[in-house]
Amino acid sequence: MKTKIKKPYDPAQVEPKIYKLWEKSGFFNPDNLPKTNKKSYTIVIPPPNITGQLHMGHALNAVVQDILIRKKRMEGYRALWLPGTDHAGIATQNVVEKMLKKEGLTRFDLGKEEFIKRVWQWKKKYGNIILDQFKKLGSSCDWSRTVFTMDKEYADAVKAAFLNYYKKGWIYQGKRVVSWCPRCHTSLSDLELEYEETKSKLYYIRYPLETGKKSITVATTRPETMLGDTAVAVNPKDKRYKNLIGQNIILPIQNKKIPIIADKAIDAKFGTGAVKVTPDHDITDWEIKERNNLESVEIIDENGKMTEESKICKGLSSIECRKKTVEILEKQGLIEKIEDYSHTLPYCYRCQSLIEPIPSNQWFLKMDILAKKAIEAVEKEEIKFIPKNFEKIYFDWLKNIKDW
Repeated sequence: MKTKIKKPYDPAQVEPKIYKLWEKSGFFNPDNLPKTNKKSYTIVIPPPNITGQLHMGHALNAVVQDILIRKKRMEGYRALWLPGTDHAGIATQNVVEKMLKKEGLTRFDLGKEEFIKRVWQWKKKYGNIILDQFKKLGSSCDWSRTVFTMDKEYADAVKAAFLNYYKKGWIYQGKRVVSWCPRCHTSLSDLELEYEETKSKLYYIRYPLETGKKSITVATTRPETMLGDTAVAVNPKDKRYKNLIGQNIILPIQNKKIPIIADKAIDAKFGTGAVKVTPDHDITDWEIKERNNLESVEIIDENGKMTEESKICKGLSSIECRKKTVEILEKQGLIEKIEDYSHTLPYCYRCQSLIEPIPSNQWFLKMDILAKKAIEAVEKEEIKFIPKNFEKIYFDWLKNIKDW
């Protein structure tokens, strides 16, 4: 008697048929579910980027959400799992611009309206790949409610939310140093930065005291930014510089008088313990400026080029200016030493350009009240962390959060 050999299970043959039956049933839409006295239960999918593909993190997240939605659906809740796709902004723009480049065009050649049309064309052609991948996972989203960030309804909701917070006084516009991509011409949040270990140099530069008798040596990886220095800072507990606090130095090359100040942010163990302060081109330095009422000088523009304020380097890139600055300092005998140095630098996650901290007028959301509410929700166990030890990370983040 011959044994019949069973064919191996082929998910590509079986699962699409099952999923089509599920979609045809209409039960992913809570409006089609049997009317019950149960409350509504909703999960909004964290909208994935339409310029990429799902990864293991998306898959894990989707499975957990799907389990919760299906459980509530079976319990009689009006369960809605709301799908959507994100990044109608710079990420999509970056992809479309690369396509235009192949045609010998830029977004400026097209103009705003035509460029937006190209973005929509790209989205219609490639934007649903992510949603199809969710379907292959078996996700029971209500696809009739799918939203994209450029949809009018979505844009109107964003405007309504913005206006609501603005009227409460929680949203404001202010000038602050941001992480800026000179290529994409946009600011990036801390979450959008990619850090890479980079080999560099640590330059030890002598700043002459106003008295002319001595100097104070600072260590920096960016000597070109000294052209915008407005102070030299030391830690108030550093005994080496106690007698120098309050005195002035003459900023080399710019021949400008700037003060020696004390600030708690300075790490006495880094370099010489004395740090140059360039408020417009370092986030920490900007905060030092705010605490010590220092002036600020913008020497690098949105294109990553040196401004007129830099004087000797106007129009040069920051790297070109670094070379020129070091050459002048060496001729003046103000370079004490140069060491090999390795440190992490931030890069744009979209185009891998080196980030340039520059001052910019941006809209910010005040986080003090929101952070307090979020902390209280966990403390009252309205929200629970599993495992519980992740509460500490959550609290640490919110207690040190800055305006968003």
